[in-house]
Amino acid sequence: MLKNKSVLIVGGAGFVGSNLCCQLLQEQASITVVDNLLSAETDNLPKSQRLSFILGSIANDRVLAQVGKDYDYVFHLATYHGNQSSIFDPIADHENNTLTTLKLCEHFKGSSRLKKIVYSSAGCTVAKKTYDEVGATDEDAEVSLYHDSPYQISKIIGEFYGNYYWMKYDLPFVKARFQNVYGPREILGAGRWRGTSATVWRNVTPTFIWKSIHKESLPLENEGKASRDFIYVGDIVNGLIACAINGRAGEVYNLASGVETTIKELAEAINHLTNNSTPIAYTNPRPWDRSGKRFGSTNKAKNEIGFQAQTSLEEGLKKTIDWTKENQNLILSNISKYTYFMPELSTYL
Repeated sequence: MLKNKSVLIVGGAGFVGSNLCCQLLQEQASITVVDNLLSAETDNLPKSQRLSFILGSIANDRVLAQVGKDYDYVFHLATYHGNQSSIFDPIADHENNTLTTLKLCEHFKGSSRLKKIVYSSAGCTVAKKTYDEVGATDEDAEVSLYHDSPYQISKIIGEFYGNYYWMKYDLPFVKARFQNVYGPREILGAGRWRGTSATVWRNVTPTFIWKSIHKESLPLENEGKASRDFIYVGDIVNGLIACAINGRAGEVYNLASGVETTIKELAEAINHLTNNSTPIAYTNPRPWDRSGKRFGSTNKAKNEIGFQAQTSLEEGLKKTIDWTKENQNLILSNISKYTYFMPELSTYL
């Protein structure tokens, strides 16, 4: 594993990054976290003498100089979180998605110690834009020239840069295509206001869980027909480590459960687990979103890096619901920062 290895986690205070920190500390790794806390909180970081924190963006040259190059593994998890935020502010998306990846590749090219950079890409970059029945999306799926958001564009550009630096400079760059990750440590409202309600209601699973435990009606767009591949964060962490240890430079691997779940099925499962009897509220589709149905193929990751998700949706939701209930004060402290922008949030306070 990564015992006694030196690891850099860019975006390590975020949802996935903090869970990765916890796992790597158990494996006795030494960790440096870089995070500008745009959509994260230091409360997420575990306390350990083997973990150091640098506040700032990896796109900042002074931060890069402070970070240095003396690492065995790099996990690049920094992102401008989400489609809706990127549509609202494409420049910020470019600065926090595209530019961070380019700067990181340029910084580490020629490194003699580095064994692997693992880059968090997104399954939505290659999934078909359809509401028809679909099969599992393979890693070699055709990349469209027409995307629904700057976020999707910047994520695939990150893959392009990784491919270039691998071919040109032999940078050991591995791409991990995330599906819809959920689980503990995803704090609603973490970080700073980014101009839209997606600052708080950032992903469907934590939003549904929060609203459901407060006996609210869950909002279902387009009758909940859309489907996604929901993968528990503990499985994603194992997948990232598998990419680092077993992934081949220049390759891409889906980190997926391989199970297609409609948003309506997700809502019904969460309401059942929280005993929420409030009827679902059906709303109009998001006008920009053509990504109707999708889920990821698991064959390549299983066969080449030995990764397979182990957590069922029901089991993962139960863990996430329990964590949310136990950490309501933490979540409320973050939600409360935005009552000026979203007065309706005051009902939780």
